[in-house]
Amino acid sequence: MCGVAGVYNHKEAANLVYLALYSLQHRGQESAGIVSAKNGHLLGHHQMGQVADIFTEAVIEKLNGTSAIGHVRYSTHGDSALRNCQPFVVNYASGPLAIAHNGNLVNADILRQQFEARGSIFQSTMDTEVIVHLIAASKKPTLIERVQEALAQVEGAWSLVFISGDQMIAARDPFGFRPLVLGRKDGAYVVVSETCALDLLEAQFIREIEPGEIIQFNGSGMQSSFVETPRPTKKAQCIFEYVYFARPDSIIFDRNVYEIRKGFGRQLALESPVEADMVVPVPDSGVPAAIGYSAESGIPFELGLIRNHYVGRTFIEPTQSIRHFGVKVKLNAVKELMKDKRIVLVDDSLVRGTTSRKIIGMIREAGAREVHVRISSPPVLWPCFYGIDTPERKELVAANHSTDEVRKFIGADTLAYLSPESLYWFQKHKEKGEWFCDACFTGTYPAGRELIEERLNL
Repeated sequence: MCGVAGVYNHKEAANLVYLALYSLQHRGQESAGIVSAKNGHLLGHHQMGQVADIFTEAVIEKLNGTSAIGHVRYSTHGDSALRNCQPFVVNYASGPLAIAHNGNLVNADILRQQFEARGSIFQSTMDTEVIVHLIAASKKPTLIERVQEALAQVEGAWSLVFISGDQMIAARDPFGFRPLVLGRKDGAYVVVSETCALDLLEAQFIREIEPGEIIQFNGSGMQSSFVETPRPTKKAQCIFEYVYFARPDSIIFDRNVYEIRKGFGRQLALESPVEADMVVPVPDSGVPAAIGYSAESGIPFELGLIRNHYVGRTFIEPTQSIRHFGVKVKLNAVKELMKDKRIVLVDDSLVRGTTSRKIIGMIREAGAREVHVRISSPPVLWPCFYGIDTPERKELVAANHSTDEVRKFIGADTLAYLSPESLYWFQKHKEKGEWFCDACFTGTYPAGRELIEERLNL
């Protein structure tokens, strides 16, 4: 759950990376950082918090190199602390190096233990640092060869950008779990997690970086190679990018996210119709699916829940308890719309169920007569090990309770999920090697399965 960006050979590289991170803020709000390269040296700044609060004009001016990489973080491995901010910068025998990572390495703990047993010292608790140690331990003569050798030893999901004194490298894991795209801006190369960042920069979209591809940018231009491991016969692109994580205006895995989510809603209306007065989304991620549900069902769409866009990650709760405070500070029901109405409440997913329960309680307090919950994805039954922060299986409400038990827990009149078959409405036949990782719904883990099963005690 992170976003990465890189710009090679542009006089305003750090400023462009800063703007790209702005567009990728939805992928992580814990910390942000930028590292630029100038005259063989790396200049960096990172901090806890959000992009707009961290990078002032004065800070950007100090990062005045011609190439830069950046990162926004939501931790999935390693605690949320300053020492785990990225890009992660080291100085080793071959010079300075910085890395920014989106994804999760399944075998990071094993590799880390092996390094520590040989006397290596780690500065962070991130899985990303394992890659740096693999690069530093390599005997290969060039950085690109060291990166190739290092990535051949890790399992899991990675979309990476590296920067050294004179070059930038981008890489994507052989399964293609996380998105990574390539663009051009004023002759410079741009690498970002999502196309929405290219749009803000007014950069030309070239193509997705291929699963398993490693691209080197240097004075000779751009050179492409691939990870030196047996390449999987099928991709395993993360379906949850479509369900929730990606920004709806992005093109992910060659498809527009907004249209995919609308399609989820249409399919949900066909599979789970109900008589109601209005369709209300849980903002913001539930909006496209709710529009699709409304269009297919003919039930009017209404913004019955209004989101407060100015809520930070923490807030001070009053001493005297306010019912559903944590949700109400972020969402508020429009009572005039809700009173005596039958509501179809559309959300993208249901994980623990506690937030849904509070939202439904708030809607009923606003006077709704009935609340019918429709989830535009299948039940989340398994945790993710590839870079999305889902709880342990014991905390996943659908993994431990029947649909009717979940319905009663959240306080809905009816509850229905999108079927696994309709999740792929946009793709009638899985052909040409295009497959998706849906392990959070099915428990079928494409990479590092033995390690994952051991962790889950299966």
